[in-house]
Amino acid sequence: MHFKATAGVKLSNANLQEALRKLQGNFVRGRADRVAEFGNYEEIRSAAAAIRDRALENLDLYLDEFERNATARGAVVHWAETREDVSRIVCEITRRHGVRKAVKSKSMVTEECSLNAALEATGIEVVETDLGEYILQLAKEPPSHIVAPVVHKTRDEVSDLFAEKHRTPRKTDIAALTREARERLRGHFLTADMGISGANFLVAETGSTLIVTNEGNGRMVTTLPRVHVAITGIEKVVPTLEDVATLMRLLPPHGTGQTISNYVSVTTGVKDGTDNDGPEHFHVVLVDAGRTELIGGDLQAMLRCIRCGACMNHCPVYQSVGGHAYGWVYPGPMGSVLTPMYVGLEKALDLPNAATLCNQCGVVCPVKIPLPDLMRKLRERQFERRLKSWTERAGLAIWSWVARRPAIYAMMTALGARILATMGGAEKRIYHLPFGAGWTAGRDFPAPQGRTFRELYRRK
Repeated sequence: MHFKATAGVKLSNANLQEALRKLQGNFVRGRADRVAEFGNYEEIRSAAAAIRDRALENLDLYLDEFERNATARGAVVHWAETREDVSRIVCEITRRHGVRKAVKSKSMVTEECSLNAALEATGIEVVETDLGEYILQLAKEPPSHIVAPVVHKTRDEVSDLFAEKHRTPRKTDIAALTREARERLRGHFLTADMGISGANFLVAETGSTLIVTNEGNGRMVTTLPRVHVAITGIEKVVPTLEDVATLMRLLPPHGTGQTISNYVSVTTGVKDGTDNDGPEHFHVVLVDAGRTELIGGDLQAMLRCIRCGACMNHCPVYQSVGGHAYGWVYPGPMGSVLTPMYVGLEKALDLPNAATLCNQCGVVCPVKIPLPDLMRKLRERQFERRLKSWTERAGLAIWSWVARRPAIYAMMTALGARILATMGGAEKRIYHLPFGAGWTAGRDFPAPQGRTFRELYRRK
């Protein structure tokens, strides 16, 4: 996950830069408009954070309650400690029920687990039915955003892809392109043996799973096939449906700039004699895959996340390089915390530093996750575990020693200000900064006046 190297390539990709400008539309301005409609926004936000904290602090109890109530309504609950366990469990379910084709609703957890590849290796046909995910399946690309997975592609790129893969005349009208996708997907809904979904929330008091979508595919995936498998992280559990209602007031505005989503689907158990649709077999796979390691630690607040994507929509870094630069499933500020924790800090050294710490992400997070603080904690761990280069560690050690000695610090900063002022010359610009080539490679460094703040203040 070499963020620095990949980011440079993404910055020079004209199509990507054009596509990323869409983020400023419905997502950023839409959220601002919806939040302005709240009369008590901060009160709701605090209540949502408290709901998520209460669930996390009693995670074992609420998960047991969920399993008990889901089982009582005919569901089968599976526990997956690792990502590999998820693929093994789902493959076993397909064998047990004679599944040959599976249709999927959008699920980031299945991206974590590379579930599609595992199923296809056993001969199962897997069809992504979310429009964005369907496009990416055709293009053989991973998603670049957790809500709008194909935000990195322009309309022309999608038009070219459909013409190539569908072998149809090239279309550029959005309505025509979506109709073409719909016509391709409808038969798969009707012939699939299994539907696979994620879950935005697990409701402990009813044993229900809940998904939020803007496309009807989610309901078809969860009701038409005879087998439904819902796969989600254990942190998604909430105590009651009333708690879900509070969280749902915030999820659509922050995710897509909508007051409400088109579909909120609650799935509880299997169908009985009074139901016209619904699965005959309902399996829920609860995934750990590193989540319990965050419980009780200084990064636990990250598990509040309701996967709205607002942090990446507002992040100036994500807005510039897109999601693929982050190298794994979760991009943006949330990915800069989750990815190092889920795959190992040593494998994602760039990500905690892939932020300006401007706190746009923290300000817009609907459940008040202090994302910049969490990234700082990961930076501290990198330093403590000696994962940083020796030059960076030596530089910080020297700065720390000087900063704790005010007289020496004042002398050194005064000397540094004068040297930098001289280097700036008449233009007062430094084009090549010693020990800061990463900065001046892309921009000029403004030279100081030559006096420190303390010196200027004394003169006053």
